[in-house]
Amino acid sequence: MKTRLTATMIGLLSCLYSTTPFASFFDEEDNQLDLGHHIAENATGFLPIPIIITEPAVGYGGGIAGLFLHETEEEKKVRKEAALNARDGGARLMPSAITLVGAGGTENGTWFAFAGHQHSWLKDRIRYLGGAGVGVANLNIYKDLSFPGFGPIAPIDKTLSFGTKTSGIVMMQKLQVRIADTPLMLGIKQVASKSKVETDSKVLNDLLDYTIGTETVSSGLGLLADYDTRNNFFYPSEGYQVSAEYMVYNEAIGSDHNYNNLNINAEVYIPVAQNWTVAFAGNYQNFDSNDIILPPTVKPYVDLRGISAYRFQGDEIQTVQGQVTYDITPRWNISAFYGVGRALDKGEQNHEDLAAGYGTGFRYKIARRYGLSIGADIAFSEEESAFYISLGSGF
Repeated sequence: MKTRLTATMIGLLSCLYSTTPFASFFDEEDNQLDLGHHIAENATGFLPIPIIITEPAVGYGGGIAGLFLHETEEEKKVRKEAALNARDGGARLMPSAITLVGAGGTENGTWFAFAGHQHSWLKDRIRYLGGAGVGVANLNIYKDLSFPGFGPIAPIDKTLSFGTKTSGIVMMQKLQVRIADTPLMLGIKQVASKSKVETDSKVLNDLLDYTIGTETVSSGLGLLADYDTRNNFFYPSEGYQVSAEYMVYNEAIGSDHNYNNLNINAEVYIPVAQNWTVAFAGNYQNFDSNDIILPPTVKPYVDLRGISAYRFQGDEIQTVQGQVTYDITPRWNISAFYGVGRALDKGEQNHEDLAAGYGTGFRYKIARRYGLSIGADIAFSEEESAFYISLGSGF
């Protein structure tokens, strides 16, 4: 495991706020380091955002993004006044219309560039999100082989891995509508992409060439549902969220392959005692396709801290996580987490063993008015360990 810490975020933040009076870095309530006052005082319409990447599947890396806030002068004034008068987590950081552009890369050669726009109308009763990106992802794909043996043939139980290089362009957009005055939002989603996949295995490259080809067009349409009662978008301490997405990729809408995927996520945050919060999260995915051969990165995977992305792929994904957080002070907290998951293939029994990830972390509330916390997690699994810089709960 790599244990080095990066100073990228500190350096970028220093550059970003270097023209501001030093006092605005400290909260008037507790005299602790806090960027909330500065963000509120400088509603200028543009905010540089550092990107820190610590995903073990692609290695350490970073980048930079620019957030453009589309507001009238009157809207800026109202948002600033509300933020300056807000207490813990009560301020609204984003206006109804924002645009985000950025780029980044990692030490294994993965890189990306993107642009996205979000707009809401009628006090967030209607919400639109759209974006596009281009890049290259260098990922290892794993396949478990299991054979019980037969006569003189010895049993086989091993994991094969091969490197992949996926380059392409992707577009996504979704439209959601709030149901009456409830936290429930329903919507539709569209995804389209064109990609080229190469592997470090000549045999696999030849197999792709002779079957589905190395270039793929994916086109999908789906339905969305989201119910969110969390008390803070960035770092909740109470409430829950349940979201579901069902996507259909089909030749009838321009896709080279036919498959469907159901993705259900849930989070719940429970304050159990003074300074103590217990949280749980779960994910269930069901992938269905009659195509014999598919691009290697299409199937869903187990997503847990301490386990590399795409390490465990399958037709059915099940994960459960738990986290206990203790507030040492109103600013600092520590946490411990544990999660298990498995990936099942239809008609096979491989991946039935649970994969587990566990670890500990800390957070510092860097912007009290917005409930924004930053920190780090260190996580372990049977095969590896990883270090994450986190903005939020970690789920």
